[in-house]
Amino acid sequence: DAEVLFKAMKGLGEFDKCIKCVTDLVDNLKSELGGKFESLIVALMTPPIMYDVTCLRDAIKGAGTDEKGLIEILASRLPNEVNEIKSLYKREHNDDLEEDVTGDTGGHFGRMLVVLLQASRQQGIQEDLIQSDAQALLAAGEQKYGTDEGQFITILGNRSNAHLRRVFEEYRKLSGYEIEESIQRETSGTLQEVLLAVVKCARSVPGYFAESLYNSMKGAGTDDQNLIRIMVSRSEVDMMDIRTEFRKRFATSLHKTIQGDTSGDYRKALQLLCGGDDA
Repeated sequence: DAEVLFKAMKGLGEFDKCIKCVTDLVDNLKSELGGKFESLIVALMTPPIMYDVTCLRDAIKGAGTDEKGLIEILASRLPNEVNEIKSLYKREHNDDLEEDVTGDTGGHFGRMLVVLLQASRQQGIQEDLIQSDAQALLAAGEQKYGTDEGQFITILGNRSNAHLRRVFEEYRKLSGYEIEESIQRETSGTLQEVLLAVVKCARSVPGYFAESLYNSMKGAGTDDQNLIRIMVSRSEVDMMDIRTEFRKRFATSLHKTIQGDTSGDYRKALQLLCGGDDA
């Protein structure tokens, strides 16, 4: 098997044999391992975009809808990643991801997810829109009887992160509130969750994941599905930054939190993904 892989990588072998070899390896791992440790190792054997596709498919097609999974992936991925996810989803499942999401979610929440799936965020900062975007958000929420959710969806779903950070600053000057406070007051349920995730990612993607990791381990019980998804998908992206943010926000390290909340080989593997302790 190692020889087949080596030859394929050097361009000397048949690539289909190589794929079969990797598939066999995953199947063997599944037969040898179990539980959370198996889920973690199999996830690590999956290429990143394919892993996102698998998580989204499970979130939609599993029993009930895993809103947390949908929100986390779609709020945090870059537009080019979202486009890759959509085309791979189509190739793998012969389904349209946007249609599947629409069929499984509804209302303003569904609309926001579709906007994120369209991956049409504008580039850079549009100086001439900062003031008017901040005013539009204020008029759509705090200054209105009821809430114009559409305005929140349009602005938060289509502007770049750098632009949004400037808008949030302007919003605070105009209203005296952080945008998160207004979203909490003006919206509820899954729409509130996705809007807050987008705001947090605009401020800091590593900060957003540090908070999600903390929430998946705090209190009684562990949200292993969430923990695995984040540790696997960010392990070669921004794990060092996530660790820094975690330490800053929660006065303890990610490594120590994993230590206290998990056990066995599952714990060892998670700690290796984490990379080190920030005492």
